[in-house]
Parts: sequence; C-alpha cells; structure tokens
Amino acid sequence: HRPPTLRTPAGWSQGVLTVAESFAKARFLTVQEVAKLIRVSSMTVYRLIKAGDLPAVRVGRSFRVRDVDVDAYLESRYTQAG
Repeated sequence: HRPPTLRTPAGWSQGVLTVAESFAKARFLTVQEVAKLIRVSSMTVYRLIKAGDLPAVRVGRSFRVRDVDVDAYLESRYTQAG
C-alpha cells in the first residue's frame, strides 16, 4: 500500500510528493493567526472553513490552516479596483 501523493507543477524536478511531505513543508496557522493576518474575526475564519472556502486540518478540538491555503484564498478573492 503506497501513501497518497500530490503532483507538483511540471517544471519542478521532484515530480511527486507524498501528502505527508507536502504537509511537513507547510507552515500551519491557528484560526486566530489567520484572522489577525487577514484582519477579520475568528468567527469569520470558522465560517470560511465550514463553508469549504478555506481548507483546514482538525487537530484535536481546534483547526490549523496551511499558510499557502490562506494565500490561495486571498488570491482567489482578489479583485482589481477601478
């Protein structure tokens, strides 16, 4: 039985990373850290997680969010003014 894998972009030399390797390289943030970073309430972050807009990992009774997922969420929500 092989561990699940994630494909990396074609230009990368590694080719394939296991999910564990991908998570090991990520920086995980608490809900409060995410809220402070994007300047919203922690309840808003919980709503984003529950709605599936912001991927999160459950650790015990709390959630952790990868920093790259916060960046991806913000990038997807970005609109050009004017």
